[in-house]
Formats: sequence, structure tokens, C-alpha cells
Amino acid sequence: MHARCKLLLILLLASLLQGCALSRAQIRHADAVVAASIDRQSTCATADHCPTPSPLLDTAQKVLAESTPARPVHVVTLLDDSEASLAARISLIRAAKTSIDVQSYIWDEDDLGQLALNELIAAARRGVHVRILADQLFSFQDPAMLAQLARTSPNLEVRLYNPTFHAAHTPPLEFAAGVLCCFMKFNQRMHNKVLVVDDTIGITGGRNYQDRYFNWDNDFDYVDRDIMVGGPAAREMAKAFNRFWNHKRAVPLTHLRDVNRLILRTPSPPPWPAPRYVYPARVAAAQEEAENQAWLAEHVASNSLYTSKVEYFSDLPAKTEQPTRREAREYTAHLMRMVSNAKREVVLQTPYLVMSRRAEKIFKNLHREDPSPQIIVSTNSLASTDAFAVYAVSYKHRKTYLTRYGFNIYELKPRAELANDAYMQANVEDEDGGAPLVAGASGSRRKRFPGTERHPGFFGSQGSRNRPAPLISPGRRFGLHAKSLIIDDDLGMVGSHNFDPRSDHYNTESGVIVYDQRFAAQLRDSVLEATEPQNAWVIAPRKPVIPVLGQISQFIGDISAKLPLFDIWPFRYATSYDMKPGTDCPPMQPDNPDFSRCYTAVGDFPDVAISTKLIYTRLITAFGAGVKGVL
Repeated sequence: MHARCKLLLILLLASLLQGCALSRAQIRHADAVVAASIDRQSTCATADHCPTPSPLLDTAQKVLAESTPARPVHVVTLLDDSEASLAARISLIRAAKTSIDVQSYIWDEDDLGQLALNELIAAARRGVHVRILADQLFSFQDPAMLAQLARTSPNLEVRLYNPTFHAAHTPPLEFAAGVLCCFMKFNQRMHNKVLVVDDTIGITGGRNYQDRYFNWDNDFDYVDRDIMVGGPAAREMAKAFNRFWNHKRAVPLTHLRDVNRLILRTPSPPPWPAPRYVYPARVAAAQEEAENQAWLAEHVASNSLYTSKVEYFSDLPAKTEQPTRREAREYTAHLMRMVSNAKREVVLQTPYLVMSRRAEKIFKNLHREDPSPQIIVSTNSLASTDAFAVYAVSYKHRKTYLTRYGFNIYELKPRAELANDAYMQANVEDEDGGAPLVAGASGSRRKRFPGTERHPGFFGSQGSRNRPAPLISPGRRFGLHAKSLIIDDDLGMVGSHNFDPRSDHYNTESGVIVYDQRFAAQLRDSVLEATEPQNAWVIAPRKPVIPVLGQISQFIGDISAKLPLFDIWPFRYATSYDMKPGTDCPPMQPDNPDFSRCYTAVGDFPDVAISTKLIYTRLITAFGAGVKGVL
């Protein structure tokens, strides 16, 4: 009875909140207060808005000037290294002369979130038109901060996408009410990540504005990837941003119940506070790198390629609202068409190996071809992921992936050497006894600082949301978050699409496709590095220890895996393998005759300690088949 009452209470709350939109008079009142109290300070009096020179923006302006509709010219840069990706963003923001548009799925209030926001405020105060569009559910969770941000500069506009019950902050009870009363609307999120400067150059990919996406978290960071594009494709980014900005689900701050109330309560707000960084020296180092043209040339521009055909694709904000509109899922549909046309090889990197029905059909058809293209998949292990529920569904379908789709699956180790080499602190201090130095990808040594810790204050804290499963081994860990695709060594894609049902049906996604074999090779090398033995476990069929019993176990496991419920057999068709220590074997796939000599089985969930998340993973595998699309 108690549970029934609680459910009725939540539904009643949902029905009340549904009708709690602000009146036009309340919105006009808040708009008037903002107009009267907005901080109009300006830090620049010149017409060009005092930009800081950036070789990145200069190059983009040059290629855009040389480009014609018949012969487009682009400059593209793969941003694997998080330090380079952050420096590029700061450099472009400081170089902007007219406009900056930013779109993000997550915007935290940690060091990285503060840094990005304060750089944008500084740009607005020197006269640049800045627009921020963030998905409400995981961005700017402090209404008081937003009420103050609304009056920081007349050149700064902020909107939240698809806010729950017309508010910026969603408490747990309202979260539950949103799921129960209006699931389709609540579940549709804006997953795009875009930065566009002067409609000339843009960055898109997997990184949100949070410490862990730039390797600033002490405990858990992401191996991620962005792409920077200068030229006509950047203008397509700007057009796509405008479509989202002008959509009815992009809601101005004064239209949000909690922010509106706080604006009316404080007609004379205090000045925007100075940032309170946990590690200010680390922030200062990132800002110095962004203004150091030699550093940018070595660590960012040196990876750039000049090419012709580059396309930016984005789903429409109406993706779920009007699913029958074919163009609403333009990006998703285009990716599926490209994969279905593969002839030799598909290299896929995704954090979440859960296929939509359309993707399953495509890969099944590809595997039936003679000869069938090779399919290489780089994804997370349970030890590296922070989405254990999604991993549980992927784990359930391992045999299907291996046998029916022909996948070669590599799961990232939580302490992969590629992450350690690029991001971990070296035991070396600089000459003045300050921050440690680490070797960069090019071999140079750069300052690095410890990761961030959550702390209370003006920007608050989001706590330990989505922490991964506990490990047996100690130390800092990494998870895969990059989303990339290479087809037949001819083209490469970097974007936000996870190639899963959520990206296919619910979230809006975006990305850049580069039709250039040099870029495809560069991207392929980057993805395949994550599949090397020091970085990943190989998923392969389990070798029966006792032949007859092993065959019986596999038979029972096959039947269990086909059950939507009570899939409880613990011995699956496939398990994880690692290269044997001290072997001189080269990396190889499971169908190689020497695989058994060179690799050893390390269990289904290597390095994962017994914990509630391990138990949950087993339970979701057993009973959670029906939530595949939602996960």
C-alpha cells in the first residue's frame, strides 16, 4: 500500500508540475528586471572586439576565403589529446571577433566548467555575441548561478534544452515524475557537442564541459576525441546550431520557474564572482598554452590536414517529436547508409556496444557477404565503463556479436597504457618545484597538475554520479568515451553518435565526416591503438576445460542468453583474453591458429572487484533485456 501511495503521489506531482509553466506576465517581469540590472561593463572599445591572435582561426579564415561551392577547402584537425583540445577551445574563444555558439550535453560546475564559462563571459564583455545551449538534465544545476548568469552581460545568452517541468533544477522526485508521466519527452536529450567561432571554425566530438572529459578528475577520466574543422562545414555547424536555438525546446532562463523566481527576488544582483578553482595553477597553465602560438603549432596545428570534401551532419531537434520526418534523423540515417555500403573494413569505436535493430540488420547483412568486410570494434570493459547497466546488455549479446555479425571486439583496460602515456603524471617536478611534468604525444614535456576534487561553494557540486565499478587494482582509471567510424580506409567520422538505440531513436546527435584517405588513416591508427594488448582485452570464444561438460555448458548458456528473463547461466559463450606475459607474439585476432599459445583467458570481468555494481550487472543481464532501447 505504501508503494502504491508513493506512486500516486509522484503522478499527482507530475500532473501539477505539467501545468506550472510561467505566465507571460511573469516572464515579461523577469525580462524587465534583467534588462534593468544587467552588468553592462565592457572591456573593449574597438570595433574588432579586441581579439587575441590565434593561428587556428587565421588558418580557418584563409581556407574559407579560398573555398568555392564547386571546390570547397577545409582544414581538419584530429583532437585526441585533451590538453590540445582544451587549448584549442580557449584560443578560439579569445580570438573570436563576432560570435561564439556553444552546444553541450553536460556542463558541470567544476574547474573545467568554470574555466569554459568564464572564458565565454570574458568574450561577451569585450563585445562578442555568445550563445550557450546546454541540455537541462545534466547542466548548470544551480538556479541561483543561472539567475546571476542571466545578468552577466548583454552579449551573453543562455538557454536550456528540454527542461523538466519548466525548471533548471530537477530534484529526484521530479525526475521520477518526469519518467512516469512524460517519458518520451523527458527521455529525449540533446547529445550534441559543438563550439563554433565566427561561423568560420568549429569543434565537435565527444567532450562535454566537465573535468573528466579533459583528464582533470583525480579518480576517473575519459579517453575521448574531438575534431576541429575550418571552412564551409563550420558554417553548416552554425546553421544547425541556429535550428536548435530557435526550437521551442530551447528555453530562455527567464522562462524557467526556479530561475525566474530568483531573478525577481534579487533585482540588484552582486557582480559575477571571480572563479574559485580547486587547482588554479592548472587552469593558468591551460590558458598560457592557449596563448602560446608555438605550443599551438606543435601540439594542435601540426596534426592538421587540408582537404576538400567534409560534411557536418546533425539530427533535427524534432527527432523524437516528429519521428516520421525522415530529415529529423539525417545524421543517424547517413551513418547507417555508410556502414551498409562497406566493402573491406569497418572500424568502430563506441563506449556502449548495444546495437539498434537497424544496426543489427546492417551488420548481419554485411557478415553474410562473400567476402564479408572485417569489423573491428573498440569499446569499454566493465572495469572501464561508468555505464554498467549498458554494459550488462552488451555482455548478454556477446555471442551474437561474434558469430552473427563477425565483430572483433576489444574492451579497454581501465589503466590502458595509451591513457597513462598521454595523461598520467610523471614522477618529475619542474625546476621551481611546482607541478609535475609529463611526456606529450610528440615526446615534449608539458606541465600537468593533479585532478580535481568536488567542493561546495557558488558553483556547488554534482557529487559522484556515474562512478564505475570498484577495481581490484589501485590507481587512477580511464574509460572510453570517443565515438568514431572508419570505412574502407576512405572516410572517417568523429562525432557524438554512440551507434546505440538511444543515439538512433532518442538523443539528437551530430558529427563530421571527412572523405580523405589520409584522415581516415590517421583516425584508424588512433582507434586501433586502443585495441593493442597493452590497452585492451580481446573478447573470444571460451575454451572448454573439460570437453563434454564445456559443450553442455555452452548449450545451456545459448538457451539462457535467448531468454528475455532469467538469463542466469554464469558461463557465457565468450570471455576476455589477455596476451601472456613475456611472449614475443604480435597482436592477433582470435581466429589466428597461435591465439591459444599467445593469449590466456582472464575471466568475464577482469580486474572488477566483487561489489553491488558487479551484482547489478549480472541482474540486468538476467532480467533487463526489455530496457535495451532506453539504456
